[in-house]
Amino acid sequence: MTDQTLTTLYRNGRVFTADADPATAWAEAFVVTGDTISWVGPEEAAPSADRAVDLQGRLVLPGITDAHTHLLMMGAALGQVYLTDARDLGGILRLLVEAREAQPGAPVLRGRGWLFDAVPDGAPTAAMIDAVLPDIPVYLDANDYHSCWVNTAALAELGITRDTPDPIGGEIVRDADGEPTGLLLETAATQYAWTQRDEATTDADRDEHVERTIDAYLATGVAGVVDMAFDEFGLAALRRAQDRRGGELPLRVAAHWLITNTGDDAANLAQVERAAQLAAEPATPWLRVVGIKLILDGVIDACTAAMRQPYADGSNADPIWPLERLAPVVAAADAAGLQIAQHAIGDYASQLALDALEQAVAANGDRPRRHRIEHLEYAAPGTAERMARLGVTASMQPVHSDPAIFENWAEMLGDERVDRAFPWPEYEDAGALLAFSTDSPTAPHQALANLYVASTRASALDPSVPAVHPQYALPLERAVAHATRDAAASVGDGDWRGRIAPGYAADLAVLDADVFAEGASSLLRARVVETIVAGRTVFAG
Repeated sequence: MTDQTLTTLYRNGRVFTADADPATAWAEAFVVTGDTISWVGPEEAAPSADRAVDLQGRLVLPGITDAHTHLLMMGAALGQVYLTDARDLGGILRLLVEAREAQPGAPVLRGRGWLFDAVPDGAPTAAMIDAVLPDIPVYLDANDYHSCWVNTAALAELGITRDTPDPIGGEIVRDADGEPTGLLLETAATQYAWTQRDEATTDADRDEHVERTIDAYLATGVAGVVDMAFDEFGLAALRRAQDRRGGELPLRVAAHWLITNTGDDAANLAQVERAAQLAAEPATPWLRVVGIKLILDGVIDACTAAMRQPYADGSNADPIWPLERLAPVVAAADAAGLQIAQHAIGDYASQLALDALEQAVAANGDRPRRHRIEHLEYAAPGTAERMARLGVTASMQPVHSDPAIFENWAEMLGDERVDRAFPWPEYEDAGALLAFSTDSPTAPHQALANLYVASTRASALDPSVPAVHPQYALPLERAVAHATRDAAASVGDGDWRGRIAPGYAADLAVLDADVFAEGASSLLRARVVETIVAGRTVFAG
């Protein structure tokens, strides 16, 4: 526990407070009393303190909040074969063979991050993997984690045959003869491949995944996260992590309980009731359930996001949650005081999300609420203004617009919609709260790389790739504020964390480079040298 009376003066720094007022956005020094910031200002006016820390001119930011992530999945992914850098089928297969040679006794091989445009015709098949790895099940999650590519051994392990039905909101892709090809889309991936993964994963594995994720986040200046697919496995694993530390965690976790569309209103509402039970438990600053998560559609890269107009190939996708199933769940969650986070990548999906929220507001009346829409990769003109009127947060991920992975996204739409991809300034101009995150493991979790993309629209994955849509890049001060102050506010914490201000939690990140003075490119080489959470150093490197 932190000594609540000890005062520490941090001096000789470049302190970005994330205050909305430019006059107080910067300071030279601050005082931490226990776990709270008690004073901020010019060094010459600093009060006396029990001890002093010389920041040696280093840059200090508020602790970053990753406002949309997947903790257990990220921990697992960090131990899997990383495929995003492989830009063709040969590269993917080489990485798989190398991984198999490194662990010849492994009963299964799992990889993640492959891109559709790295596979011939964007159509991965089991036969492609079978050519090099026919002997063990192979499961490869796509870069967006909305598709899973498997080999024949994995199809057999899952029991998937030509007679296996497609689940609600998903597809087992089949060839012209009706045989499964090895590609599982949307809920077909989650209900088959991910269910098998969960059954094969032990509590010890999950504990390792949690610890791996915590270590990775703390090393990048992240002091808080918002988990967006929380379930019983995640809840139990995070509680065990708390127990190992005497009831605390080294970072703050707010979670949204994942609600799946069963096709039955009663079963869907029972999931909401479980989330409400968990949210009603005594709150701690370390682990709490704050709301529910609904996945309304898929992704543009796989043409599974629900659009108002068809894709370039003439196809379109139905929403995973049609309005008649969605509206009762949203109304019940809103009535229970839960925050509602809705994954909506296509413009039809974001329309459904707002329609359901408007119905809930009409049914439940005037009450405090701060709901969210996740991703908003393509939203129709006027969506930002509608969200602002309803007080709905735009939760967006700069790394998803990285130009190195943008080409397939653009090709799938193939028209003027491409020119409005990820238009963050629209939400600022409309007055909607804009919160930044990474959606790890669908993208790298490193916060500084995320801010590089946000402030340049250039690629953090491959800096040689030219920027796309630079008109949507944000000044670095605003980008950092969206990843700190606004990300904390996105889960209702804006009055006690996310800024360096008196009365706020002493959650801080110290960098070895002044990225504001040195320019955005320095974000790709800067390192976090210290992360402080609740007044305690939780990472030093």
